[in-house]
Amino acid sequence: MGAFDLVMAAPFGALGVSTDGDRLTRIVFLPPGTPTAPASTAYAEQVRREIAAYLADPDHVFQLSIEAAGTPHQQRVWAAMRRIPRGHVRRYGDLAAELGSAARAVGQACGANPCPVVVPCHRVVAASGPGGFANARDGYLLDTKLWLLRHEGAML
Repeated sequence: MGAFDLVMAAPFGALGVSTDGDRLTRIVFLPPGTPTAPASTAYAEQVRREIAAYLADPDHVFQLSIEAAGTPHQQRVWAAMRRIPRGHVRRYGDLAAELGSAARAVGQACGANPCPVVVPCHRVVAASGPGGFANARDGYLLDTKLWLLRHEGAML
């Protein structure tokens, strides 16, 4: 299976999932048509069930342990993103003001988020629209962000 403990289908493409013991370490958005692969560990199967529950019901609350390596600033941004309620968005600049940071630094932390979907970086948007996603400004990654926001009932 290569670098992933699980590759699961999603309405917007596929998700590659990496775990370490009983911790989620990475989720990668993969393009539509990517072949799936079953969970190779018990914890990867738990992650699959949790993500499937969210994809079926955007009100699902994740109960996953995450091991996300990042700078102290990135950790603060990721924690703030987890506090954004489903169906709501925050602008990069507003989140930056809340954290005493700069909008560009918040955007960089969003792009470095190793566990998107579970840590909902898709809920952070630009002042003029959705902004980028996973360090992309178009293509299937931006389509993924828009799908996630629509799934959660967010209005831009």
